[in-house]
Amino acid sequence: MASECTISTSLNIKEPRWDQGTFVGRAKHFFTVTDPRNILLSNEQLEKARQIILDYKKGVVTPGLTEDELWRAKYVFDSAFHPDTGEKMLLIGRMSAQVPMNMTITGCMMTFYRTTPAVLFWQWINQSFNAIVNYTNRSGDAPITVNQLGTAYVSATTGAVATALGLNALAKHVSPLIGRFVPFAAVAAANCINIPLMRQRELKHGIPVTDENDNRLGESSKAAQQAITQVVVSRILMASPGMGSFILNLSILLQFPWMSAPIQVGLVGFCLVFATPLCCALFPQKSSMSVSRLEPELQEKIRASHPGVETVYFNKGL
Repeated sequence: MASECTISTSLNIKEPRWDQGTFVGRAKHFFTVTDPRNILLSNEQLEKARQIILDYKKGVVTPGLTEDELWRAKYVFDSAFHPDTGEKMLLIGRMSAQVPMNMTITGCMMTFYRTTPAVLFWQWINQSFNAIVNYTNRSGDAPITVNQLGTAYVSATTGAVATALGLNALAKHVSPLIGRFVPFAAVAAANCINIPLMRQRELKHGIPVTDENDNRLGESSKAAQQAITQVVVSRILMASPGMGSFILNLSILLQFPWMSAPIQVGLVGFCLVFATPLCCALFPQKSSMSVSRLEPELQEKIRASHPGVETVYFNKGL
């Protein structure tokens, strides 16, 4: 059988299995990476996948390995290890943890929104979780000190929670129906604060940019700005399907208020299963930018050392 034969060592597993030039290809890629079942994998399974990928990159094929098993190992590897640093990512910060974590937190924010202490607590939980996700899925491989991380966390969560409380105060002057959407407006506004602040080092010092062959050309803050903007847009849209889930179950909630929490958590979770990969797929993971849009000094450096390069590439993060 062909599938049982030794596979070729020429497969490009540095890139996703599907064409990333199309939305459908990116969606297939992210449905695999964000699969919630990935968080159930043991350390032994993750390490086995990591070893298969590292060996394959060196030209060593694990005996009996099929092409499908190689790609499966790649996606297990990609779901748990950072693309730039190669370090194992925090469990709750991985994109495969987005659905179970967000469905629980978002469901609670939609259910316990009537008092300021409840809003404060759940927004703090939400923004702390977002800070972990934003740090875990940052772009670049530069080390971050504990002091820098602490400053970023405090500024991000404080700014985001303050924004949420401000919107909650405004909600008291509108109808109850509109008030139910305040958590999502708060999430959207908070994302605009949390993500840039947690990734502020990238904005200050830049992220690595490469040519099409992955040769590192330098670091660019302009690339970081584009990367973070794309991530903010994706995250806001990722949260929006939960609004639709509330409309769907409004009549049920009016008749059976005690079912509010379980119904909302379930519907938010169902929406996130699709929203998470589809919103991640809006922009290519390996983003690009024209050399002419980079900082003048970096443009000069690239044109001097790599005169034929017109486009640079970088990991935008998630």
